Amino acid sequence: MKAGELCSRIVVTARREESVVEVARRMSQHDVGAVVVVEEREGVARPVGIVTDRDLVMRALARGEPVACLVGDVMDANLLVAYEDDDVEAVLGKLRRRAVRRVPIVRRDGGLAGILTLDDIIEWISEELRDAATLIERQGKQVAT
Repeated sequence: MKAGELCSRIVVTARREESVVEVARRMSQHDVGAVVVVEEREGVARPVGIVTDRDLVMRALARGEPVACLVGDVMDANLLVAYEDDDVEAVLGKLRRRAVRRVPIVRRDGGLAGILTLDDIIEWISEELRDAATLIERQGKQVAT
């Protein structure tokens, strides 16, 4: 399975110059734990960072003045991305090595295409295991008859 097949194409985004309070409200409104920070270049929204709910607490609230903080001040700019045509197994390895739960999915031109979460991958693996168990069960019934 390719990352582009499994990812969510609906991505909540923000810009560096937005306030963290605005972004926290957006995260709450969309019930997401992260927003991808994008920058428009050559007419393409390219991911340049990510802000998680944990980032908001640890980097904005902990400073004591969250109203004055901007997304660019708290985002993780050391961004891990994966391409739409990357195998999900390879993306899982990247997530594990970086100890992160989410990865923006980009097109080959660098434009944001979606977001893939560890939960998405676990759900897919679970479905694959259920399918394998069903196959084994069917084969067992065929042998018994």
